[in-house]
Amino acid sequence: MKILIVKLSAIGDVIHTLPALNAVRKQYPDAHITWLVEEAAHDVIKGHRALDRIIVSKRKTWLKGLAGRSPLKNIREACSFIKQLRDTNYDIILDFQVLLKSGVLIGLAKGKRKIGFDKGMEHQEHSYIFLNECIKPVDMEVHALTRGMMLLESIGIQSREVVFNLPVSDQDRDAANDLLMHCGIKTPELLVAINPMAKWETKLWDNLKFANLADRLIEQAKADVIFTGSREDSKGIEDIISNMKNRAANLAGKTDLKTLAALYEKTSIVVSTDTGPMHLAAAIGTPVVALFGPTAPGRTGPFGDGHKIIRADLECSPCFKRQCNTIDCMKQISVEQVMDAVNSIFS
Repeated sequence: MKILIVKLSAIGDVIHTLPALNAVRKQYPDAHITWLVEEAAHDVIKGHRALDRIIVSKRKTWLKGLAGRSPLKNIREACSFIKQLRDTNYDIILDFQVLLKSGVLIGLAKGKRKIGFDKGMEHQEHSYIFLNECIKPVDMEVHALTRGMMLLESIGIQSREVVFNLPVSDQDRDAANDLLMHCGIKTPELLVAINPMAKWETKLWDNLKFANLADRLIEQAKADVIFTGSREDSKGIEDIISNMKNRAANLAGKTDLKTLAALYEKTSIVVSTDTGPMHLAAAIGTPVVALFGPTAPGRTGPFGDGHKIIRADLECSPCFKRQCNTIDCMKQISVEQVMDAVNSIFS
């Protein structure tokens, strides 16, 4: 049995598909399972013990490279990728992405059964035209993780377990320890991670509020505070720290996804906007206080028990807009609300 899982991006979406991977492995313990993923989310699944092979699409890199100095190199790499995609005749191909970009690749891949949701799913982009087995669409208000498990149930793969099994190694944990030691945090009694940035402007909370929150965590909860994010987030986080009265560590750009997961293993709470690291923390099992504005926590919130969702009760939210003139849904979230949520987890 050869099975191809297609979930390309983003980081949170790939994390939400891990329980489906584990359910497929449980159903077919001797199958050869391949995952098709984009490079930004590759680290999430690299080394996962339920996987036999990973095929990485560098779509964004190739498209950018076509306008650069070496377009032929990128064309050759893309052609090699397509050859790799087509080198196996899969018994089952599962489309968890439900987008045109996944549909095209499924169309190129060789497979007896190409399975995914039929038309009727929001933001679907006609991906169903590349399938030969279309499953009845489900309500988008169902959480993304649950939707993936429902796809499996429709083809007879039953699982009541939600297991992530993120492949965090001892090497990743050592790297996390080294980072904390470098910041002067040796054996923290209470470690809180704040992940304040997001790619959508409408998901951002005020930097001064994050600074105030971090100071209160340090002064009132006696916590060590670390800020996490990508290299691009470092400048924004430095602005937050510059407005603090107390010392906090900026680890933005200093971790890959596995080291970040190992850091979150050590934290008591992660405070985050709606972004990939929020899902990473939840998958590790660390309680999350998540700030939601334009998006719907019922669809893509931190999955599992013990998490707290903070959002303003506005009629226009969720709007799923990347730009907004007011961003009131985030502005109306107070430091007191977030601190109360943190304290409720501590208690």
